[in-house]
Amino acid sequence: MNTSTTRHALPSDASSDAELVSLALAGNDLAFARIMRRYNRLLFRTARSILKSDDDTQDALQEAYLRAWRALASFRADARLSTWLVRIVVNEALGRLRRGGAQVLPLSAAIETDGEPLELQMQANPDEQPDRVAMRAQVRQQMEARIDTLPDAFRAVFMLRGVEEMSVEEVATALGLPEATVRSRFFRARGILREGLSRDIDMALGDAFSFAGPRCDSIVEGVLAKIAHEREPSRA
Repeated sequence: MNTSTTRHALPSDASSDAELVSLALAGNDLAFARIMRRYNRLLFRTARSILKSDDDTQDALQEAYLRAWRALASFRADARLSTWLVRIVVNEALGRLRRGGAQVLPLSAAIETDGEPLELQMQANPDEQPDRVAMRAQVRQQMEARIDTLPDAFRAVFMLRGVEEMSVEEVATALGLPEATVRSRFFRARGILREGLSRDIDMALGDAFSFAGPRCDSIVEGVLAKIAHEREPSRA
């Protein structure tokens, strides 16, 4: 295949990373666009975990792709392209933090708790902040919806014991049930709720910081435009 044909070949979803890299090195921008679309979500989530800002992350991602494109010839075919790209975007994101004056710990650094529970150290914002209040409202609505799905026999027990925090004896008296039945139904209700919420969380995690549609298109188009601009002097 001659250089002109390679440059204008149409890579497919089935093309391997090695094939895409080879085509991109020959000047095939469609191959590099395919690489970006293949790893956009992975790299966006990686940079987002460091920068905690969508706008900063998108800027970092574009610059990381440009760095990758310039260094593509140094990529070793026996390595994983995803790992190589992740390293580049991590370095770019950390570099932006340093340039912004932030104190940056190596990602491999051990976490020192100084005797304070790690959960408390993670609470960067006071509970009174609007975003925390809104988040709690969403969690409450999710919990209420799950409670509504409990079987009738379990729902009243859970409401009184779990939500109203009545004692087992009080719930048993109020509902006319043996205390052992109250305990077993409360235990089962908690298990059902945990299982349902766990599924919700697993599904939500899969959708977290998604990077598809217009945002993905914007990154790809922006990087390709910058690549074309960098090529212009060589064409003159």
